Amino acid sequence: MAEDLSIQKGTKKEQYESLIPQIKGLIEGETNWVANLANIAAALKEQFNWWWVGFYMIENEELVLAPFQGPVACTRIKKGRGVCGASWEQSKTLIVDDVEKFPGHIACSSASKSEIVVPIYKDNLIIGVLDVDSEHLSHFDQVDKFYLNQIVALLK
Repeated sequence: MAEDLSIQKGTKKEQYESLIPQIKGLIEGETNWVANLANIAAALKEQFNWWWVGFYMIENEELVLAPFQGPVACTRIKKGRGVCGASWEQSKTLIVDDVEKFPGHIACSSASKSEIVVPIYKDNLIIGVLDVDSEHLSHFDQVDKFYLNQIVALLK
């Protein structure tokens, strides 16, 4: 597939359903994780224009910043710290409507108001997380959870 996206307007569901086949095309046959993570982050940022979209990968018992789109970010996050560390520790997708009310939230950017974090699994083990931040409160919902989980499942 050409490295160009067709940006879909419409409902959030329609946008995801248009984007997922394009992401599949971008990463199909590419074995380099950095390249695939970078293209997924860029595709999500371009489609949805979220404040921050990126990945943290587990390295030496910490989440370490990986490819992302948006302002500079925290480099390392311990298990259980912040939304990313909590998602890793709890082995589940977390949706936070107001990050200021999340116990132990790590404020990498004061502009971030809500967040969704999706664990990435390989061989039934969490190897990292997809982290998405919005500058709007209560921005993420079950539609985002459903489709972002589908997107991270493409990483094999």
